[in-house]
Amino acid sequence: MQIVHTLPALADALQPYRHPAVVPTMGNLHEGHLALVRQAKPLGDVTVATIFVNRLQFGPNDDFDTYPRTLEADCAQLEAAGCDLVFAPSEQEFYPEPQSFRIEPPPDLTHMLEGQFRPGFFSGVCTVVMKLLACTQARTAVFGKKDYQQLMVIRQMVRQFNMPIDVVGGDTRRTSEGLAMSSRNGYLNAAERAQASELHASLQDLARAVHAGDRGFAALEAGAMDRLRASGWQPDYVAVRRQKDLQAPQPGDALVVLAAARLGGTRLIDNLEL
Repeated sequence: MQIVHTLPALADALQPYRHPAVVPTMGNLHEGHLALVRQAKPLGDVTVATIFVNRLQFGPNDDFDTYPRTLEADCAQLEAAGCDLVFAPSEQEFYPEPQSFRIEPPPDLTHMLEGQFRPGFFSGVCTVVMKLLACTQARTAVFGKKDYQQLMVIRQMVRQFNMPIDVVGGDTRRTSEGLAMSSRNGYLNAAERAQASELHASLQDLARAVHAGDRGFAALEAGAMDRLRASGWQPDYVAVRRQKDLQAPQPGDALVVLAAARLGGTRLIDNLEL
């Protein structure tokens, strides 16, 4: 496996290939990331993972400075997963001047859910993803479904810019307790980790009620949030939405339930497709 840190070295490494399959990450990798790499492997002629902690998508009270940087361990895991090439630029390399050009996704995609509680987040995500996809010459890009709204926004960005890239979603990997794998799970203490599976359990119960025919979505959402609060969580939202655009569901729509909540000082997200 080759590891490069500069844009010229990346271009040289990619020169022999025509169909890179790319997995963008912020590092501090876990089995969920590695599953995306293995999923990408047959989808291109070279498998590329990027590792870059993107300042643009962190708010003023987010954890940019404390976000774990574990490059050596990440690269060892990526090599074992069959990755061919790692692009791990410094901030100076990737943003050599202030990034005054930004991608601003439309409000109808981002005013709700994550965008409501993390202003500017999706602009930062779209800007860095646009740059990463361009620099890696991606023809396939694999993103995890855990970040469901992010995946939807990126798909629409790629489509509207006519980028010749197939955006593929990878299923969420979970711990034995049902907790969605996330780099931020490492912030949980032992007591919080024991309680963390309650987020997924709340979504499962909500989904079962919908499957049983309950269409009182507002009451179901409120009940799930009350349940989380009673378990020590501080929920931002629990929502039943249609899968294709995360708008309010209409009869016959394929649905997804989504949630974001804080447990102690750690904010976690999860979702479940119905």
